Amino acid sequence: MLSISTSDQDSWRTATMSGGDNCVQVRSKDGMIIVGNSRLANGPFLSYTRDEWVAFLDGAKKGEFDDLL
Repeated sequence: MLSISTSDQDSWRTATMSGGDNCVQVRSKDGMIIVGNSRLANGPFLSYTRDEWVAFLDGAKKGEFDDLL
């Protein structure tokens, strides 16, 4: 089990458009991509392999999730 907290702000990345404490955060830890919510410092967190994350980002860049907005 990964031990993670959003209090370690230096390692989390957020989109510049998110603008504050209401955003999705991502980081890399132990070869996994971890996704968290800045409002929930102690989780829950989702973890993905590099290949899963690459596939997700590829779909996002191609607009495959745009209908969700």
